[in-house]
Amino acid sequence: MKRVALLGATGSIGRQALEIVESRPGLELVAAASGSQPVDGLAPLTQVGGDLTELLDRAEPDIVLNAVVGFAGLPATIWALERGVTLALANKESLVAAGELALRAQERGGGLLLPVDSEHSAAFQCLEGRAPEQVDSLVLTGSGGPFRGRRREQLEDVTPEQALAHPTWRMGPKITVDSATLANKGLELIEAHFLFGLPYEQIEVVLQPTSIVHALVRFRDGAALAHLGYPDMRVPISFALTYPERAATPIPALDFSKGLTLEFEPPDLEKFPLLGLARRAGEQGGSYPCAFNAANEVAVAAFLEGSLPFLGIAATVEETLAEVDGAPARDVDDLLEADAVARDRAQRGLKVG
Repeated sequence: MKRVALLGATGSIGRQALEIVESRPGLELVAAASGSQPVDGLAPLTQVGGDLTELLDRAEPDIVLNAVVGFAGLPATIWALERGVTLALANKESLVAAGELALRAQERGGGLLLPVDSEHSAAFQCLEGRAPEQVDSLVLTGSGGPFRGRRREQLEDVTPEQALAHPTWRMGPKITVDSATLANKGLELIEAHFLFGLPYEQIEVVLQPTSIVHALVRFRDGAALAHLGYPDMRVPISFALTYPERAATPIPALDFSKGLTLEFEPPDLEKFPLLGLARRAGEQGGSYPCAFNAANEVAVAAFLEGSLPFLGIAATVEETLAEVDGAPARDVDDLLEADAVARDRAQRGLKVG
């Protein structure tokens, strides 16, 4: 029996995780938390807001599913890694912002880190058991969001409602907007660097509009392995919660007999500059990835509130990155300071596009 603590229980990932836990007799939900929505009765221990690490201390879980949105998920990530508790990570922002600190925490704790993002779960499965020297490169895929193929001038008047209409995935508002700007692919690029120990030049992003291919790994002998499946987050959630069992899910297998066409295309970095900005922040290192994430969170919130145009998201992030010093964070306190500075500068410099 695995004791599961679910953080972010009322979000898209959290709701689907509850479905998985309820269907598996080997999983026991011992704690559930939400940022603002009530979670009474979901688990023996519940919490709304507050310090998630206090809840985890009381729950003593075997596995933490961190589905908190944004930088707020960092303390729970560090808590699990420091203690050697298996971490099912759906909160990519904490690893993006604190990648080096998180890896050091994992080294001290010795626990298992299982990615829940569909792309990183796919990459994990393609890479599992492979020696690093065998790997040529990793290819992360993305649908391209609702504005793939549009001209830049057609993005000037995009509304939040249009940005939230993702063509293949049903997700929370922040990640859906990130998918529309390709910031999500940028965050995933940085996360993959830390998860798999690959240099940025060995990580590529391509668009695969139907979201059937979740990741590919090229090997030194010229072969490539791909992870395919219908776009349903219950698959990577189940994989992480039941690992290494790979339990059954209600998701149907791909039916190749009906025909399946797979198309790939490069992302347009001129129309969607946040992907390039993320790569540059990752390559610069230090606290630049933290600043990228912080500025993007501020800008996306402003866009969803109607106070910033769609193109202003990238402009705000770019100016913030130009102003911060990107100094490496020695500890979590340094990282919190870097996050606060980037947020303040992004807030003061919100761009109109």
